[in-house]
Amino acid sequence: MGLLKFVRLYSDKAARFVPTSGVYPKGYSVGGIHCGIKKNGNLDLALLKNEYGKGAVASAVFTTNKFKAAPVQLSSKIVKEKEGKNINSIIINSGNANAVTGTKGLNDAQSMVSATDKCLGNEENSTLVMSTGVIGNLLPIEKILTGIEEITKDENLGNSHEDWLKCANAICTTDTFPKLVTKNFEIDGITYTLAGLAKGAGMISPNMATLLGFFVTDAPVSNTALKSILQYAVDRSFNCITVDGDMSTNDTIVAIANGAAGGELIDQTSSSSTSYSILRAEITDFAQQLSQLVVRDGEGATKFIHLKVKDALSFKDAKSIASSIANSALFKTAMYGSDANWGRILCAVGYADVATADSVLPEKTSVSFIPSDGSEPLPLLVNGEPETVDEERASQILSVEDLCIEIDLGTGGNQEASFWTCDLSHDYVTINGDYRS
Repeated sequence: MGLLKFVRLYSDKAARFVPTSGVYPKGYSVGGIHCGIKKNGNLDLALLKNEYGKGAVASAVFTTNKFKAAPVQLSSKIVKEKEGKNINSIIINSGNANAVTGTKGLNDAQSMVSATDKCLGNEENSTLVMSTGVIGNLLPIEKILTGIEEITKDENLGNSHEDWLKCANAICTTDTFPKLVTKNFEIDGITYTLAGLAKGAGMISPNMATLLGFFVTDAPVSNTALKSILQYAVDRSFNCITVDGDMSTNDTIVAIANGAAGGELIDQTSSSSTSYSILRAEITDFAQQLSQLVVRDGEGATKFIHLKVKDALSFKDAKSIASSIANSALFKTAMYGSDANWGRILCAVGYADVATADSVLPEKTSVSFIPSDGSEPLPLLVNGEPETVDEERASQILSVEDLCIEIDLGTGGNQEASFWTCDLSHDYVTINGDYRS
């Protein structure tokens, strides 16, 4: 299937976010096929394979939902037991979450791992498994096992842009477009590459992790450094997005590094290490780009909202306040209606879970709309005093797709956090009212 055929599947709005080219790390191959889970014939089985002979290291973060899906339980166990070493593939199915499926679900997840390892010639338990879709249904495991035999064939795997798009498409459920991001970066004169994909449009409110996704690099990284970098990056990206305040049973983010591009091993876990610091910054920026695509595809969303909390006593305070606003249904519906009801923002700030009584000082708090066109900010509240708001200008600012709202806590601290969310529309109810039909 040609690239143009993929693009035609998306609306004009969604197609803006589908890359037409990319740069891809050395030593990986990916693919996506239809194995029969989805009734509409769309791609529903994806595979990533490390082909670099020295073996890859991996780190992962998983949902904190108590009803962890079978693939979450198994992948978490594999990463822990292998200490993140020699993880060489990921198998992902969409259309069925394999969640709340008991012992049979765990056995099916193990069957997917074992079949992938056997077909690829891996050592035992060298594959991580992910599933996404409807909760509570058993997997059509025979179709998936047959699909694994097919997708692991050389003709179904590659490292081209089209191969990566197929892989990204194969993990989609209610997504309106595949989320795929790539970038090059340099450390000590060597060019490295990052490539990653994610799925998610609803049930997005992480407490790490969120949704499904993975990103890979050809940089040489130790398992301990990769674990430290992933947690830092996720806390500032996938843990800073929300669509609807629901945390899934299947949330998983995986990072893999195979070292295929060469260079000295990055094994320090201190920001004083130059190579570690560069890699952490690059991966954090990359993870933010990828996670923001999930918000842009929020179910029924019409607006992409950046909340920036400044002058907090701690990063944790700033993030908690931003999260409180981002998950407020009253705030999100006001944004859908382009209503400059800033009282809803202050209300959410006031009930945020912060560390001390001095974390939020009403008499020092300021709120402003930051126009996306670069024009002057519109202050709504300054040091606890309401401004006379130009309602017409406020409506104009809120009528565009991209919004930024800045909350300055005025505490004298120097910490800040960003959070990304979307509005809540009638279409969200429509999409989720008949999800299984």
